Amino acid sequence: MFAFGQPRPRRRPALTPMIDVVFLLLVFFMLASRFGVERTLDLTLGGGTSGAEWSGPPRLVDVGEGGTVSLNGQSVALSDLAGALQPLMDQPSDPVVLRPKEGDLSALTQVIEALRGAGLSNLVLVP
Repeated sequence: MFAFGQPRPRRRPALTPMIDVVFLLLVFFMLASRFGVERTLDLTLGGGTSGAEWSGPPRLVDVGEGGTVSLNGQSVALSDLAGALQPLMDQPSDPVVLRPKEGDLSALTQVIEALRGAGLSNLVLVP
């Protein structure tokens, strides 16, 4: 008969590479996922028929790039915006129209937080 030499013992499959791949996938999905709560802004979108009636003078706040703010075309500092709106409003629930110019979301969020901190509750966002 044929002599093929000494038979080798059977090798067990190595699990170390598979465990490495599992841990790499675990680390990838942990880094790719989001932890925490998403923040939302409660705003009324303009242009629709919300049924609200406008009363009083215009209250248009333009939010520009870099946090520049203007009220009815007049440049105003963000810290003075609530005070400048006060004579134009009968009550804090009167609508204030916000119009972002360059789409700077952080500047828009700062303006919304400043107005909400001053007690203004009815903010309307228009494109």
